[in-house]
Amino acid sequence: MKHIGLIVVGSVLLLILLVVSGAFYVVDERQQVVITQFGQPKGDPVTTPGLKFKMPFIQKANFFDSRFLEWDGDPNQLPTKDKRFIFVDTYARWHITDPLKFFQRLRDERGAQSRLDDILDGETRNTIAKHNLIEVVRSSNREFAISEDEREAVSDETHENVEVGRERLEQEVLANASGRTLDLGIEILDFRFKRISYVEEVRERVYDRMISERQRIAEQFRSEGAGEAARINGERERDLKRITSEAYRQAQEIRGKSDAEAADIYAKSYNRDPEFYRFMKSMDVLETTLDTETVLVLGTDGEFLRYLERSK
Repeated sequence: MKHIGLIVVGSVLLLILLVVSGAFYVVDERQQVVITQFGQPKGDPVTTPGLKFKMPFIQKANFFDSRFLEWDGDPNQLPTKDKRFIFVDTYARWHITDPLKFFQRLRDERGAQSRLDDILDGETRNTIAKHNLIEVVRSSNREFAISEDEREAVSDETHENVEVGRERLEQEVLANASGRTLDLGIEILDFRFKRISYVEEVRERVYDRMISERQRIAEQFRSEGAGEAARINGERERDLKRITSEAYRQAQEIRGKSDAEAADIYAKSYNRDPEFYRFMKSMDVLETTLDTETVLVLGTDGEFLRYLERSK
């Protein structure tokens, strides 16, 4: 009997502990709570942190985040007003402003994310379809910081005037989407285009055009380089001919002066000693006409032999 009594007391204590633990819950600074009784909201939402009380077993605390939450959209292929198909990737920030209305309309964050997908994707599509591509990718008419050589490679569409711009399109999507979330207990705080890119077919055409423009500019540089090389080679040939001609002229002048001086020396030598002059000229003839392998046959009546005999 004693053991049965202990078991009963322990069971009662355990039941009391379960009742007490189910009657209290803790709300921290990042949370807000909606109490439901048999699935239906009961009372006002709890938005202040601390230890709170509820009816155990029959009431349930539904916790919701009170911080700023993230919505990250999927990239969608959208047409612009000028019939350009682009991929648009978006994101937004939102938070729960009315936990009770949020619970009644969306139940939880998963339901809110699904509803935001419909609202934000739809408003993005409507906004993109009403504007040209240049309005989506640019925010002002600020001049591009490009060189003169690259200016012709920029497509004509980039020279169009931007009347609305990307930032105002984001504000337009935000304003239209916020009007559709007023009765959902949430508020969209910010909306942005995260990435915008051409679809694959258009991207390939853009790349091909960029490649052809780069090739044209490269060919222009090569042509200009070939022209500059031809000009430099022409100047080099002209300078070479001028230098060669000047050197030849100077060489001829020096040779002429040398010949004149030699002739003058020869004339003075002849006038001073004609016999010695003839001897020297004979030696010059022998030097230019004879070598080690030459055999010279002289006749007895030759002038050259008689001169050699006299020189003995």
